[in-house]
Amino acid sequence: MRIRNTDWYREIWSLDIKNQSWVEETEEQVEFIIKELNLTGKEKILDLACGFGRHSLAFAQKGFEVTGVDITADYISDAAYNAAKLGLDTNFICSDIRELTFKNEFDVVLNMADGAIGYLENDRENLKIFDIISNALKPGGKSFIEVGNAEYAAKHFPQKTWEAGEHALSLADFDWDGENKRMLYGSYDYEYGKAATPPKYEAAPIRLYTKQEIKDIFTQRNMKIINAYSDFQGNADSENHMQLMVYSIKT
Repeated sequence: MRIRNTDWYREIWSLDIKNQSWVEETEEQVEFIIKELNLTGKEKILDLACGFGRHSLAFAQKGFEVTGVDITADYISDAAYNAAKLGLDTNFICSDIRELTFKNEFDVVLNMADGAIGYLENDRENLKIFDIISNALKPGGKSFIEVGNAEYAAKHFPQKTWEAGEHALSLADFDWDGENKRMLYGSYDYEYGKAATPPKYEAAPIRLYTKQEIKDIFTQRNMKIINAYSDFQGNADSENHMQLMVYSIKT
């Protein structure tokens, strides 16, 4: 695979992502978070790297006050349009996460489908996202992040996967740069009913973390891990599962 530039995260996104199979799991994911974080519906939520707002909108429909942030203007425009169409009182901001200045304002901060964690140019820049999470939370506030598992990558990559959704077949190719702890991820989607062409993978380098690394990072920011999972059925995290979801509280 050809490796994308280090600032790849600024330019590759489009609304075609709506056709990917994992988008169909949004409602299940939201219900899981509400249950595991013991949310009441009155919490103020910050959704970092919210994309086209699928989680933000789902939470807002359940009565939560939601602010979504993403660097991609088309995503924010689409999210704001759909919020208005649904009559939801939401706030969508087009911004680089690192430019946010929230301080002790939110009850919950979400980083879903990576939430840009690991996407930035180097470790120093990636750590700024953890700073934003901690700064934005009120004392006692809750963080939920969904990222790739570095332990799994080191053990199982390279790997190819596929998943069939209602609208498209998604193919993914994974490799591992162990020296820099970066997953090299390329994907290709075949929409049903359209002529198929050979896939062309361009790898996005994404810094992955172990649970211990996340624990250490959060401890330095006055946060404590409460639980960690490998899927949205609540199974425990494992080096044999690609996903790592971490629920933490600001102390």
